[in-house]
Amino acid sequence: MDYVNTLRFALLGPVRAWRGERELDLGSPQQRVVLAALLLRHGRPLPLGELIDAVWGEEPPAAAVSVLRTYVSRLRKVLEPDRGPARQPRVLLSVGDGYLLRVRDDGLDLAVFQRRVAEAKKARAAGDVSSAADLLRAALDGWRGAALTGLPGPLAETVCSWLDEEWLTALEARLDADLALGRHHEVIAELLPLTAGHPLREELCRLLMLALYRSGRQAEALAAYRGTRDALVAELGVEPGVSLQELHDRILAADPALMPHRARSPAPAAPEGARPSVPAAVTGAAAPDSADRPGPADPQEPRFQPARPAQLPADLSTFAGRSSELDRVGDLLPPDGSPPSAVVISAIGGMGGIGKSTLAVHWAHRIADRFPGGQLYINLRGFDPTGSAVTPDEAVRSFLDALGVPPMRIPAGLDAQVALYRSLLARRRVLILLDNARDAEQVRPLLPGSPGCLVIVTSRNRLTGLVAGEGAHPLTLDQLTRAEAHDLLALRLGTDRLAAEPQAADEIITRCGRLPLALAIVAAHARAHPGFPLSAIADEVNDSHGSLDAFAGGDDITTDVRAVFSWSYKAVSAPAARLFRLLGLHAGPDISAPAAAALAGLPPREARGPLAELTRAHLLTEHFPGRYTLHDLLRVYAAERVRVEETRQERDLALGRLLTWYLHTADAAYPHITPNRRRIPLEPQPQDCRPLEFTTHERALDWCETERSNLIVAVHQAAQAGQTGIAWRLPAVLWGFFYLRSHLHDWLDTARTGLAAARDARDREGEAQGLCDTAAALRNGGRFEEAVEHLRQALVLSRELGDRATWTSVIANLGDAYLHAGRLREAVEYARRGLALDRIVGNVWGEGIALCNLGDAYQRMGRYDEALDCLQQALVVLRAGGNRWVEGVTLDILGTINHRLGRHGESVDHYRRALATHRDIGNRWGEGHTLGHLGDVHLDGGETEAARESWRHALAIFAEFGHPDAEQVRERLDRLPDDGPADARTPQAAPRRTA
Repeated sequence: MDYVNTLRFALLGPVRAWRGERELDLGSPQQRVVLAALLLRHGRPLPLGELIDAVWGEEPPAAAVSVLRTYVSRLRKVLEPDRGPARQPRVLLSVGDGYLLRVRDDGLDLAVFQRRVAEAKKARAAGDVSSAADLLRAALDGWRGAALTGLPGPLAETVCSWLDEEWLTALEARLDADLALGRHHEVIAELLPLTAGHPLREELCRLLMLALYRSGRQAEALAAYRGTRDALVAELGVEPGVSLQELHDRILAADPALMPHRARSPAPAAPEGARPSVPAAVTGAAAPDSADRPGPADPQEPRFQPARPAQLPADLSTFAGRSSELDRVGDLLPPDGSPPSAVVISAIGGMGGIGKSTLAVHWAHRIADRFPGGQLYINLRGFDPTGSAVTPDEAVRSFLDALGVPPMRIPAGLDAQVALYRSLLARRRVLILLDNARDAEQVRPLLPGSPGCLVIVTSRNRLTGLVAGEGAHPLTLDQLTRAEAHDLLALRLGTDRLAAEPQAADEIITRCGRLPLALAIVAAHARAHPGFPLSAIADEVNDSHGSLDAFAGGDDITTDVRAVFSWSYKAVSAPAARLFRLLGLHAGPDISAPAAAALAGLPPREARGPLAELTRAHLLTEHFPGRYTLHDLLRVYAAERVRVEETRQERDLALGRLLTWYLHTADAAYPHITPNRRRIPLEPQPQDCRPLEFTTHERALDWCETERSNLIVAVHQAAQAGQTGIAWRLPAVLWGFFYLRSHLHDWLDTARTGLAAARDARDREGEAQGLCDTAAALRNGGRFEEAVEHLRQALVLSRELGDRATWTSVIANLGDAYLHAGRLREAVEYARRGLALDRIVGNVWGEGIALCNLGDAYQRMGRYDEALDCLQQALVVLRAGGNRWVEGVTLDILGTINHRLGRHGESVDHYRRALATHRDIGNRWGEGHTLGHLGDVHLDGGETEAARESWRHALAIFAEFGHPDAEQVRERLDRLPDDGPADARTPQAAPRRTA
């Protein structure tokens, strides 16, 4: 029996479960905690240690493991009553040292709630306020009381607060949507008891004030503000936020703009003449509609709403000591809880392993609630052994991404990016943690430009320039005191164990130099061997003392710490030790299990054991299932060990295996992302290379997105290591991914790196490809003249090489660049030349694209007969060659021509056929453009509602990807009256298309 598909679970209220219509007996409260903890993982494994913490917290019983296994066994009998003893469980599975519960997507009320809330956000972003309200109402209807009602233990205490916040946030969003729909009278009855129960919640007060004012109850709206202000001042000593104060002032002035207006309904479309591009530019994410928020929009500000990031790493539950340091940094903020009157910068310095990051994160969590704008965090990797420190532009782009800026909205150039970043932080209170900075120059672009924010910087350097120039407050950490070091060990090992062997405990503290990281590693080893006496642990540390070379003073790690690393390293098996040191060659931020296997030259199955062993030994951290990272200091140590213990040849081979794996896996994703496009010729795949395989377009894109940082690093590592072929081929096979996800900065960076590597190695084939890739990135960024210059160089080089395929492709791409630069005569000339060459060499793929481009150029020139002839030929060639992508584009252009010729029926037919083709291959932005054009036809035919519907769907697509055309579609819909005159149309930007 398929129990997974018949089981339903509830967490939003009492923890319950059903098989079909029959409710199941889930046993004792602790057993229900086990079930709840597994359900909250959403189908991901839950380690045994975390399960013990969920049920008992910091004081589990001695028999906790056996009791848990009993609970799991009982739950299995309840969930799969007919399973025989010889059959493996199919619902509650054993995975590693933990468990995993399989639940279908709609089998958990929490998952259904979260999905509906997410769908509501998308609907609101697309302007469909009514659908958003309905989705949120349905989401909230799934609650049956307080979440996890009746459950004991720390899990319930933690999760209930989180879920209560989720419920209240969703309720606020639903009430906001109802207000936007003009239901201000109805929501007042709900808001009055809510504001009374949550007197400090400013969003509820804002909604109540707006509802009362719109209902003609201005005095009551002002009284609601006074009540919330009095509560905030009395309880927290702070004034209401800027937005609430502004709303109060506008109500006091009886601002008519606050009165209700018709909410937008979703809409899509695309600029006239814009084409679903054949590998062209793409975009990011869209902005939710803020039309119903009080306050006029600043025309200089972006239309998207900045997100509220919460990026702080988890606080350490075993944090100990540093009370005086916490007092010092605490004094930097106003004692009354008010926002700082200037940007406050705290520079925490000290040697490696001294606990700078731990202190910074702990303090940040303590004060996070004072910064309602959110928390930004980045590890700047200033002392990375590979030299791959995060550059300021990479850091700024990371923060812009966290703040919700779509990739296409991020400007080119560091100065413009910093200006946008500071604009987004203006009048917001945000906590920013810049971890592991190299110097002041790396930090300065990340500093806000207006008061109210706090910046915490950690670094092994003193950052005197930041102190002198920006007024940073320095705090240099020293070793822990003996009492603090003792407390740290006691938290990790228990006071009884230390009290039993006080001399051994003191010896461990001495040998570890009272360095937090060293103490933590020794404690982890001691905790993993509870039967070992502490004296034996102390002896092992003593025996290894001095066996490693010391770093040369300053910020370098002491001999004691390195002895601890050495001792941990030597305790693991030979395969695990080899994998650990080889990881020192990898310069990316993290590594997947298959990539680690490739680095070590192992089958993926054989790499699992060493990875698990290194994780258990705390030499490696599994920060996400199947993805691993090294602490900075351990990365230093791994890099040292690989230089000492592996020959130069083995190091080169290992790095080559990893880079080759990245290349061939990206190449495996290529045909799913850009089907039927000419493949980039690779060197033969080595026998021991086991690249991943993909079955769908989505999985290929998801892998590229997950590995994006590592793939970019791989290009740079390949260039530095003299792996020229990989350096230029990897950007080439990532072409479709960069295009689809609009990662234009990364595209241009990697293409230029590959081009430079090819030129340095005098690899003329690579240079030609690098010129083409750089031109593609420039063209999609709108830098047409630079693109033309690179293509002209590629044209000369490919002719000299006798590379006819590249030569003809370059000619076609020159035509495309001229087309979108508005130079139509040159576009026609190069499209004709490309077409002739493609026909000579029998390049069906290129011939179809050339005919499409030529037809597009003709239609823009008003030469419709010639355009129709080219496009009809293009359809025949494209279908013969299986080029569905450009077939959809061609059908769209035919629709546009027929529309301009007044052939309404034929235009609609071509657009609908284009839509079917776009949808068949997953070309979403092509679908959005065609929907926009279809809306134009409907509008000209007097079909107002059909136009509105078509544009609404186009807007949803553009909003999903942050396409800049979304703004034009919104404006078009705003101008569309109920009777639908034809002046709602707006011209659209031309698309970019390449061969």
